[in-house]
This record gives sequence, C-alpha cells and structure tokens, in this order.
Amino acid sequence: MTVLLDAERLSRNFGGLMAVNNVSFQVIEGEIFGLIGPNGAGKTTLFNLMTGLTPVSGGTLFYRGEKLTGLPPHRIAAQGIGRTFQNIRLFKGLSAIENIRVAQHVRTECGLWGGFFSTALSRAEEKNVEKKARELLKLIGLADRAEELAANFSYGDQRRLEIGRALALEPDVLLLDEPAAGMNAGEKHALTEFIRGIREQFKLTILLIEHHVPLVMNLCDRIAVLNFGELIAVGNPVDVQKNRAVIEAYLGTE
Repeated sequence: MTVLLDAERLSRNFGGLMAVNNVSFQVIEGEIFGLIGPNGAGKTTLFNLMTGLTPVSGGTLFYRGEKLTGLPPHRIAAQGIGRTFQNIRLFKGLSAIENIRVAQHVRTECGLWGGFFSTALSRAEEKNVEKKARELLKLIGLADRAEELAANFSYGDQRRLEIGRALALEPDVLLLDEPAAGMNAGEKHALTEFIRGIREQFKLTILLIEHHVPLVMNLCDRIAVLNFGELIAVGNPVDVQKNRAVIEAYLGTE
C-alpha cells in the first residue's frame, strides 16, 4: 500500500476558536476515504488547509512524500489535487463547456503569448482542450447541454458539472465536499455509482465530506471522524459505526 497523503498534526485556529486541532491521518493510494462529523466539526476547514485556501496554524501535509504546506492553491492543484466545494463555485455566467475548458488550462503549455499570437502549439492545444471537455461532459451526462449557461442548471446538474470541472484538472486525488447535499435518495444512489465509476476510470484516490452517513458507510473504504476539530476515530466503516466516541458525538450521552 502506498501512502499518498500524509497529514501530520494539522491545526487551524481563528482567534480563540480551534477549528482543527492536531489532526493526523494517512490516505492510501486508490481508496475512497470519508470524512464525517457533526456540523461545525472542522471538516471543510480541514479540506481548505489541504488545498491551500486557508493557511495552517500548525502541522504539515505531505503528498507523495513532498511537503504541500504553504503552497498556494494553484500550485497544489497543479500537483494533482482537485476539489469541489460545499457551496458550488461554478462560473455561472459561462457555459458548461467553458467551465470545463477553464480548468483544463492548468495543463496547457503555450501560455499567454502563444494564445495571443495563435501559434501552432496554441491551436493544437485548444483543439485538444475542446475534445477533452466534450468527453468529460459526456461522462457526467451533460453532453447535450454543453452550450447552456451553468446558472440554468438544476442543483444536481451543477454538482455534476463541478465534479467534471475538477476532473478536468487531471487530478490523482479528488476532494469532494458534500457532493450529495440537496439530492434525493435516487440521486444519491446514482452519485454513489458515479463516484465509484470515476475512481476506476481515472485511477483516482478520493476524499469526501458527507453528512449522509449511509452513503459514506456504503461507499468508503475507510472513514475518519472529527468532533470539535479533533480526530476521534479512523477505521473501516464497520469499526467506526461501533466506536463509542463516534456514537456519543452524533447522539450525545445521558
């Protein structure tokens, strides 16, 4: 087993609030790793620390043995880590295919001046970007709506488009922040199969935050549980469900 991500004592405080407190865990290459916990447990803050959106107050994150802590978000994305957001952050004034194309430019080489002067390399790259964007839209079931504005999509389709945009970065690791939020039972089942499918097709390692515990238990190989910013359990779904600290975090004690 290869350790892909290694978080060592990650911490973040906001004034007197310790949002993430000395959290350590490892993610194995190829697994689907779930992150759960009550509201306000620090899950999204942890994702933000891992992707450079929020500076760490302490601790270190390693990716393939290389230190990521302190790098800006675009450098972390270029390393092969893509993500979605709890609050959808599509470019809603752009079409679906434009949203995908924007993300793909992280992987292009011609640069500003090549595009400005329309060099042979830039034209070839743009043709390839267009082809890959349409392939991704087909994969996520939105090929027939490529030219529609993202703002006109339903909530579920916006979620799919955001995952497609993250895949356009060609990541090795994909972080999904509450991908099933706002979905009905049928949509959640379809999402579960979709996540399994992209894991296999793109050889991804996936981390996901999710409040729908049955989805996490059914989908994830291992699960970490946060409560008040602290890691209280890590293990397979069966062991986590039986963990007394986890039960108390969700149900409370008498």
